[in-house]
Amino acid sequence: MAPIRTRTGPAGEILHLIPHPPAGLPPVTKRDLEQAWEAASARGESFGPARGFCFTRPGAEPLNLMLNDPDAANWAAAIGRAKNFETAHGISVCLRLMALVEFLGSAGWVRPWLTFNRDGLTIHPALWQAAALAPLTETGGFAETALRALLPPSAPDPESPHAP
Repeated sequence: MAPIRTRTGPAGEILHLIPHPPAGLPPVTKRDLEQAWEAASARGESFGPARGFCFTRPGAEPLNLMLNDPDAANWAAAIGRAKNFETAHGISVCLRLMALVEFLGSAGWVRPWLTFNRDGLTIHPALWQAAALAPLTETGGFAETALRALLPPSAPDPESPHAP
């Protein structure tokens, strides 16, 4: 597989050039996503400029995913420090975590897989596992049906504590 290159864009943004589409990124482990979440959630300094991912897509225009939002760019930078963005694995961890965060904010069906407490948010291990294994779409997200198919048939009992 061709290497992933990193360049600085005209406005100072960091661009990761990936020689294949997002759907070609590998699955990762549940622990990879948990570590990336921990790195991205850590309070601390700003990690700099906007970030972007430019994916080559055979027979189609390249797909450019720009993270112009400062919070998203900081999350990506933190994930990049924990999971090397010079590898397909590191890029896959980042896109999977970003896609999961998108689902957490927009898909009501995911709520039973979450526990909110004074320490923040705990994601059920089954949801971590599903996000680690679900194939990415051509646009770098999750297809809802593919993600849901990897979850147990019923959501966990909200009264039952689960390990982070």
